[in-house]
Amino acid sequence: MKKIIITIVVIIGSLALIGFVLTKNKAENKAKTDIVAQKNAAVSVKVAQVKTQEVSLDFVANGSFQPIQELTFSAEKSGKVISVLVKEGDYVRVGQPLLTMRGDVINVSAQQADAAYQNAKSDYNRYENAFKTGGVTKQQLDQAKLALTNAESNLKQARINVGDTKVKAPISGFINKKYIEPGSILAGMPATAMFDIVNVSRLKLVVTVNENQVAGLKVGNKINVAASVYPDKTFTGKITFIAAKADESLSFPVEIEIANNSNNDLKAGMYGTANFASNQQKQNLMVVPRNAFVGSVSSNQIFVVENGIAKLRKVTAGRILGDTVEIINGLSDGETVIITGQINLQDGNTVEIIK
Repeated sequence: MKKIIITIVVIIGSLALIGFVLTKNKAENKAKTDIVAQKNAAVSVKVAQVKTQEVSLDFVANGSFQPIQELTFSAEKSGKVISVLVKEGDYVRVGQPLLTMRGDVINVSAQQADAAYQNAKSDYNRYENAFKTGGVTKQQLDQAKLALTNAESNLKQARINVGDTKVKAPISGFINKKYIEPGSILAGMPATAMFDIVNVSRLKLVVTVNENQVAGLKVGNKINVAASVYPDKTFTGKITFIAAKADESLSFPVEIEIANNSNNDLKAGMYGTANFASNQQKQNLMVVPRNAFVGSVSSNQIFVVENGIAKLRKVTAGRILGDTVEIINGLSDGETVIITGQINLQDGNTVEIIK
């Protein structure tokens, strides 16, 4: 009995000791955490000053060149390809033959249609002369005329079918891809793709601009265009299209048409830059760095530092001018705005400015 009592006392003492140690460790950890929290309370940020400065209103927009015309040319009629007259990379003109299809059966049909037409024509002439002397009735003459008309229509269709055995280019341009070879069987429904034809004698540079930039643009304006692969060359284009409605990103697509040079140096898919020159070359504007905005410029929210505290400020943004943005309302000259570290900030956080 005495041993049992001693064992129970030892167990209780051990549990009490363990509880004391755990409580002490928890208090020490809390103290350390509080110290770390105090040290890390300030969020490190970089800042810039709001200032009014002379700013160029010229701007650039990037995009890609697209062909003025492109077409996947498909078969209209069914048949077997006898010969292909062009290869990939060839330049073709409108109406130039691209391939020939098997035409022996079609030629025979055309000969039969021509014979039927000549026969109907002779019958009509004979009936017409007989009608003048009363040898046939008006009804018989009308029937002969109808037969002649039908025969003529059949002959025209037969000649069209003969012409269709030589497939011709519907537009001028380069054969960018060839899908068929001699022996290929073409189908009209669904249509068999034969060639991709691309016209790059002129190209379109498709770019997007914001609402402030689009306000100064007009169809017909001349624009200088550069291609990234030809840094020393400048191409002249003109605006041919300005979207009447913004896209999902609140930008307006603009198309600039450029005449290619004699060597066709510009290729569809190349990266290009349009340089838009403003009538007002320079103007004094209040600006902030573009990366001062929380998320994007469209958010119209900026963190301002006031006595070491980050304050979320609602502003009205104007034109985007490269790496800077015009501020119409909400800030004053000399105020300090945060340009990095916003992702870690909430309104009212203490900040530490990194020089």
